[in-house]
Order: sequence, then structure tokens, then C-alpha cells
Amino acid sequence: MRKSTKNDYSDIIQRIKDAILKSRYRAASLANKELLSLYYGIGRYISVNSREGVWGTSAIATISEKLQQELPGLRGFSASNIKNMRLFYEEWEEFFTIRRPLAGELRTQSKDIDIEVLTAYRQPVAGDLKPVEIELFFIIGFTHHCEILSKIKTFEERFFYIGLCATEFWSKEKLRYNLKSNLYAQKGKISNNFKATISDKDLRRKALLSFKDEYLLDYINIESPDDEPDERVLESEIVNNIKKFIMSLGNDFSFIGNQYRLVVEEQEYFIDLLFFNRQLQALIAIELKRGKFKPEYFGKMNFYLSILDDLVRLPHENPSIGIILCKSKSHRVVEYAFRDMKKPMGVATYKTASKLPPEYRNILPNAEQLKELL
Repeated sequence: MRKSTKNDYSDIIQRIKDAILKSRYRAASLANKELLSLYYGIGRYISVNSREGVWGTSAIATISEKLQQELPGLRGFSASNIKNMRLFYEEWEEFFTIRRPLAGELRTQSKDIDIEVLTAYRQPVAGDLKPVEIELFFIIGFTHHCEILSKIKTFEERFFYIGLCATEFWSKEKLRYNLKSNLYAQKGKISNNFKATISDKDLRRKALLSFKDEYLLDYINIESPDDEPDERVLESEIVNNIKKFIMSLGNDFSFIGNQYRLVVEEQEYFIDLLFFNRQLQALIAIELKRGKFKPEYFGKMNFYLSILDDLVRLPHENPSIGIILCKSKSHRVVEYAFRDMKKPMGVATYKTASKLPPEYRNILPNAEQLKELL
């Protein structure tokens, strides 16, 4: 019996550990739900009184200042954040309503703040939030909600980001990046030949969702005579900012190396960037190209993928995938270039911070002027 118990300790520990983690997650979720409901209730109170002209223009700033005096050290109630609470209420008002009072319970007066408004949402009807959407809604924090509300207007797009924040545990930094790069419009839109080259439907779907049509590399600032950085310079900048580049690629990408060396009959070949994707269980080769896409890029990539599959890929891994990352592309040219290619490949574009915004171009000196000044 002692021997049996000893052998079962690992299972016992795992079960207790799972219970602890589930309990912590549930407690955190409930706390977040209560906080969102508090902010929603306060937002409603602020909205009703400030929008109808009952309060003066400086009321919110005064309220914030007085709250700090009454509750020293209070966080999250700056004037700007109180306005965020108002926005939070106004943007989600149509989906949530005040709970109906129970028998014998007094109705909430308009001068009071009901902090259970959000948690007592009404039963969904056609066009309302689905139960799974409500669950996701309460998982993400208030700051994430504010980021999404301030930049996204449509319901479908908002829940695209809410769902990813909740299921992939995005940080605020990652959410901001994906909002800025317009992930909603870019994800799954990459030009590709996956339908013809990946037979497994589930793997094909995952491959499609793993890549974007355009990648925002705004952390790379390179100036060259024709505004198109040399591939090696671009590669060097990406490697120096590899953490940010992986964030732009998305989850499950692991960096293997740059100028990855392949040898065939004593002849060396080098892949610009090589990654591994855990979700796809496949090597991902990325070739960087300046300027517009050219059909001949596929021939070289097809060659690299053949070598990877024969000499590098492990038996349990799926066939390698190649991505051509260039400055621009013609969809018609890409479509013709894909024909008869047997290896899974895609073509995406990139955007760097090489150009100054128009409003600054006439203010700052150009490269030649800077040289003269130096």
C-alpha cells in the first residue's frame, strides 16, 4: 500500500496543482469581473450626469482630485481614466442593462451607482453577446478594453482582439502592436499556394492563420537612396530586434538562426532567416527581398525547402514552409508564379519606419544638410 501511494504521488501532486491553479484563475477572473462592473457602473453615473449638462466642464477633474484626498494612494481614478470609464459604459451600453430588482427590493435611484449592472447582464437575444463572448469579455483587463475601444469601432473587430487577448494572454504592449499593424485585416490574407500544397485541412487552416499579408517593422529605421534597404542591412536590423520581429510574426515562432547554412555536394547555400513554428510543427524559411516581388524568387525558395525537408526536417515534423518578404507585390504576378510550385509558400510585404511623416519632412534637415552641419 505504501509502495502504491509512493508511485501515485506524482498524480496526486498534479491533481492538487491543477485544483490550485483553477482556483487562482477563477478568483482572478471574478476579481476582474467585479472591477469591470465597478468601472461600468461609475462610467454610467458619470455619463448620465456629465452628458446631460448637469455637471460643469471641470467636474471630472475635480472629482478625481477630491477622490485622491478622500482615499490617499487610490489608483486608477485619474481624470483621464474616469473618462475611460464613461467611454467603457457608453460603448457597451447596448449589450448590458440594469438588473431587475428582486421582490421587495427597492429600485436603484438615479443618484446612486449600481456596481452590479455589468455582472447582471440581460439574457441574450438575436444580435446580442453570445455566452462565450461574455466569458471572454470578462477575462481581459480594463486597460486592454480601453485600448481596443479607443482604436476599434466595429463590434466584430473588437471581439476579434478581445478573443485573442483572452486566449493568448496578450500584454498591453502586444495588443498595441497588433492594433497598430491592423492584425484584423492582415491575418490569414497572405498570398499563398497552401490549398494546392498542404493536403491536411486542419494544418492548412493553421498555416493560413499563422501568417499576415503585411508586417509592420516600425522598429527598423533605415534610409537608403531609393528608400529600399539592402537585404543584408534589413536582415541585420531584424536580428538585432529579433524579439520584436517574433512579436510581429505571432505566437509559436522560435528563431533558429540567420544565414542558415545548407550544404549540398560541398556547395554552400544560406537561408536569410529560419524559424520553427510549434503550432504547425514545421520549419519556416524567410527570404528578405528589397523592392517588388519577382517570380524567380520562388525557384530559389523551392530549392531551399527541398533541402530543408531532406536534410534538416525531423521525421515527426511537417513539410517546411517558405515566406518571401518583400517591399511590394503584384497579386497577379504572384498568382502566376505560384502555378506548378510543389512546396508550400507565401508572399508578404513589409513596412518600415524609413519615411518621416509628411508634417515633419520640411522641419528636419535631410542627410546632405546634416553632413554639411557636421
